[in-house]
Amino acid sequence: MKTPAADRPSFLLLAAVLLVAFLCGGGGIGAALGNLAVQLAALVALAVRRESFTAFWRESPRALRALVILSLALPLAQIIPLPESLWTTLPAGPLVERALEQAGGGGGWMPASVNPLRTLLALSALVTPLGIICAGWTLPRERLIDLGWIVVGLGLVTVLLALVQLGARGDEGTLYGARSPGKLLLGTFANRNSTGLFLTFALGLAALLPVPRPHPALLPARLGVCLLLLVATGLTQSRTAIVLALLPVLLGLARAAGALLHRRNTPSAARAAMIGFGALALVGAGGGMLVVAAPGRIGEAIERFEAKDDPRRFIWDDATYSAERYWPVGTGMGTFDEIYLVNESLENLTLRRAGRAHNDYLELAIEAGAAGIALAGLWLVLVAWLTWRARTSQLRWAAWAGSGFLLAIALQSITDYPLRNQTILAMAGFALLMLARIAAPGPKPAAATEASA
Repeated sequence: MKTPAADRPSFLLLAAVLLVAFLCGGGGIGAALGNLAVQLAALVALAVRRESFTAFWRESPRALRALVILSLALPLAQIIPLPESLWTTLPAGPLVERALEQAGGGGGWMPASVNPLRTLLALSALVTPLGIICAGWTLPRERLIDLGWIVVGLGLVTVLLALVQLGARGDEGTLYGARSPGKLLLGTFANRNSTGLFLTFALGLAALLPVPRPHPALLPARLGVCLLLLVATGLTQSRTAIVLALLPVLLGLARAAGALLHRRNTPSAARAAMIGFGALALVGAGGGMLVVAAPGRIGEAIERFEAKDDPRRFIWDDATYSAERYWPVGTGMGTFDEIYLVNESLENLTLRRAGRAHNDYLELAIEAGAAGIALAGLWLVLVAWLTWRARTSQLRWAAWAGSGFLLAIALQSITDYPLRNQTILAMAGFALLMLARIAAPGPKPAAATEASA
């Protein structure tokens, strides 16, 4: 990996932001100092890369710029004070009025959010993806590919953490503790679903990124790395991540099939096929050895798909009621936990707090109402459009690694909350940056970068 001297400072800056996000941003709302470190790193990148920030607002697709503005404007609008004659007519107005009466306070101007500090915190979380997208906009596409390989390296670091975390008697090796010490691979996250989702991104990058120059040993090495990342995904015992790992696997198979068809008439086709079959045999042997060596852990991961007594369906019942009660305006970004406690039914009451809706679309409907759901839909449309535009690029598979990860986030959001920690926000920002930069019109990359391995 060689980076031209002119690009090196910008490349190292973006790499540092991703590294800080990986090390400090996986704790969610309970890790305030770690989140602050990631956001400060993103702000530093924005301050240093002012010309890239300006270029983003001048050159990026208009639809992307519009959605970035709307995503920032939504929580900002929720914390703007409104006159009493207006906020009392909102769906959450009566709740706020009763709370003020109990506290002995008066009326006056109030924002639409029932907790403006929580909403401001949610707004500040967007600094991370914004910083990565804007600061990296003018970085050459080839350097973005290099950053992708760094993310693959971070995935391998997560695999190495399995040696410490699995089988441990306590929380050693984890950053945020573990409810089931020694049984799960958490990596640098507090949530195994986030760990598994990050590993699927690293898997997709390992399978789809081009390499600087071809070499016969690259294909077995690539497949070996993919095998390690796939096994590590299973060791998280995250049901959604195990299923979503099929996305990069299928994309990798499609890329390999396309490469073989392209070379079917070349003299090296037979040798490439032999190497491919040998690598597949290695993957199969490795998978078989894993099942023999650790049947208990594989069995535990499979058993979780039975979803016995999953408490999320009770959370969804009460959360659906909250969404209907405060529709179509919502209660403010970041306010789910407080609102849910108000509306939680007695038959679903337990000693543990729900904390999240475990369905980000449902939580978004509660916090942002119709505007939030519409905004999420527009983001999905934009990702689909950029994915289609990238089809003519020589780096299309790298772009599709990014869109595959964004699709995985959208799918996992049905049963979880992947974008509620800074690490996944940073990786989502990088995936969107890579997708948008490759899809954007510009000079085609050199054909040498699209190596066969």
